[in-house]
Amino acid sequence: MNGFDIMSYDAALALTTGLVVLAALLLLKAFIARQLQQRAKIARPSFLEYAEQITTGTRLPFFIGIALLAGVSQTELSAIHAKWLNYAWIIILVSQIALWGNRIIAVAVQRSFIYQRQSDPASATHLMIAGLIGRIILWSTAALVVLDNLGFNITTIMASLGIGGIAVALAVQNILGDIFSSVSIALDKPFVIGDFIVVDSYMGTVEYVGMKTTRLRSLGGEQIVFSNAELLKSRIRNYKRMQERRVLFEFRIAYETPIAEIERLPQTVKDIVSASYLETRFDRAHFKGYGDSSLLFEVVYYVLDPDYNKYMDIQQEINLGLLAALRDRNISVAYPTRTLYVAALPANEELADAAEKLVA
Repeated sequence: MNGFDIMSYDAALALTTGLVVLAALLLLKAFIARQLQQRAKIARPSFLEYAEQITTGTRLPFFIGIALLAGVSQTELSAIHAKWLNYAWIIILVSQIALWGNRIIAVAVQRSFIYQRQSDPASATHLMIAGLIGRIILWSTAALVVLDNLGFNITTIMASLGIGGIAVALAVQNILGDIFSSVSIALDKPFVIGDFIVVDSYMGTVEYVGMKTTRLRSLGGEQIVFSNAELLKSRIRNYKRMQERRVLFEFRIAYETPIAEIERLPQTVKDIVSASYLETRFDRAHFKGYGDSSLLFEVVYYVLDPDYNKYMDIQQEINLGLLAALRDRNISVAYPTRTLYVAALPANEELADAAEKLVA
């Protein structure tokens, strides 16, 4: 058998082996996918979702790469070519394992996020950050494994990365600032997903806390996006953590109200606000001062429930009760008025004398 026949034989063997391996891998993937679908119809344990993600995450390029390497392995190679073939095996296998790990992390984070958002919003807030950190560790480990097997000095590479990392950090300091701010949000928890917060003139419910941005759903329905670094520089008011709500309101009565009724009003207001069914804590009610056209009263009380709708219901009950009490005592609720005083006009002779003096 001459050299040409040997080369033809090796090429045919490599091609046949590659096709067989490719067909076997595709059939294996189809078989596993069908088995998982059948299992899902009967029962769906949580681990099956990870198996499905691994199966669907195994793409055709990986199969083709394995088939090519398997085919080339059947030929006689020189030492240098065998070495490069070994490197190719390492790169493809480690890369695919990293892709599987990345898919598993994504599924785990998504499942945990959906569950924790309902039961423990504080934990859900930093799940995205934990997922990103997990991906960084995964891909860093994969890269180091590949480089180590390719014969590189890992210690030297790590030192070089440390020096280069300083330059990269300076170039992307704004992005890194948002990332560190997201870590601060996750650890310090000034707010969590589901909290209603007010930032400057913006307000809404926290929907998502990411590595770079935090997103609120406003009362109008639109989504408001904040940079994490800028958000932490602002004054944040977290209404979800309000234990009780302090309420201050005023009302005005007419100046003509008798002194006796004015003296009785603070106690009347206290009785109305302190009604047991309102779930409130009365603080004070005072005749505050004199307005332009009315006497001013100021009332302060606490709603023992932070819910805004509950507060408005209570305030409505207090307003109705106070209005009924004022009308029962014939006390007028003041409204803006103005009194005009007109001085008496001078007599006609005085007007004539004044006119003559002006003409003169």
